[in-house]
Amino acid sequence: MCEVVFPPCPFSLTHGSLTEQAKGDRPSHSASIGRTVPHALLEIRNLSYSLGGRAILRDISLDVREGETVVLLGRSGSGKTTLLKTVNELIAATSGTIRFEGRLAAEWDPIHLRRRMGYVIQDGGLFPHWTVEANVALVPRLAAWPPQRIAHRVEELLTAVGLAPAEFRGRYPRRLSGGEKQRVGIARALAADPPLLLFDEPFAALDPITRLDLQRLFLELRRSVRKTALFVTHDIREAMMLASRIALLKDGALDLLAEPREFRAADTPEARAFLAGLEQNGSAENWSQDEQRPRL
Repeated sequence: MCEVVFPPCPFSLTHGSLTEQAKGDRPSHSASIGRTVPHALLEIRNLSYSLGGRAILRDISLDVREGETVVLLGRSGSGKTTLLKTVNELIAATSGTIRFEGRLAAEWDPIHLRRRMGYVIQDGGLFPHWTVEANVALVPRLAAWPPQRIAHRVEELLTAVGLAPAEFRGRYPRRLSGGEKQRVGIARALAADPPLLLFDEPFAALDPITRLDLQRLFLELRRSVRKTALFVTHDIREAMMLASRIALLKDGALDLLAEPREFRAADTPEARAFLAGLEQNGSAENWSQDEQRPRL
């Protein structure tokens, strides 16, 4: 399997600072040849989960490597969201293991584990009686960051997601559009600089134009912050656009794990069913992981 190499970005939002890389530090194309595969930030082994005697997840094994986006693709009821919630211990697996940063998830303090994973859900999941600034600052405040550092981080992240701080920091969620709420949700997920981001169908409820704008934002932020992500969707076009690799789930089991280009050639019945829908709605060739994305 070939290693996907993302184009370099001149900016970094990690560790609470926005810095410009020197042009001489940018890796050349030839330097990327022979690059070793990054190690797994997240390791899932033989994971199963049952509820009321019914198997929801069945013997899933999956690695998520540093810097990649693994998209969990599947129909409703295939186990996508359940698998995502086992990663941050919102659901306890019946059997199997999860390792995060080389350590068994069961050995982590659950609160500390979740603070190491940004979490974005539909509609942003914002606290309605808190301002945008307070929502974004939640985890840094819980981590006892100094107020000046928190204020700087909020301003930095609102700018990064396309929301002018002076205009938006004092607003309440009721005064935000659906797309603006999701931008705030993404900023909040990034606030404490977690190594892993979890996305649970974050753009599913948005209109097509707003959804495309946020998908492009996701790609731009991935270039700048270089985060690892586990992203749930039922939309094959979204999966093709955003994924480094696609993990296709069927009836709680892993049906296929492949890069987008390989996925197009897959011959499992479930993969062909999704690809048929893609062909009916137009090719995603221009949005594949292997093609150049439009920049914002």
